[in-house]
Amino acid sequence: MNDCIVHNKQGRLELLSLDQLMNNPTSQPKQIRAHVLISGKVQGVGYRYATVDTASQLGLSGWVRNLPDGRVEAVFEGSPEIVEEMIRWCYQGPPAAMVKDIAVEYEQPEGLRRFFVK
Repeated sequence: MNDCIVHNKQGRLELLSLDQLMNNPTSQPKQIRAHVLISGKVQGVGYRYATVDTASQLGLSGWVRNLPDGRVEAVFEGSPEIVEEMIRWCYQGPPAAMVKDIAVEYEQPEGLRRFFVK
């Protein structure tokens, strides 16, 4: 059986097919976007590539890049719990990194599809 019973906006029960449920944007998990700036000894220590590996393993989308002022900038898009887990990882980074500070701003997700070095 591929039907599911769900509550509609009026509070009534409604019978939906699995296809309808999967294509219903209100049933999709909430996505967030975090724009993160990491300072400290974060360039020349493999921070960007470790970020790509970790974010990809967690199933996040986004990007990471070095900035001319020595910081690393990253954007993470995904479920709130996973994005927060990635931000916690950023405070440590790879073994050779020495993170001094992190600034996080939350923005509207853009619907990125993969994680890459920018």
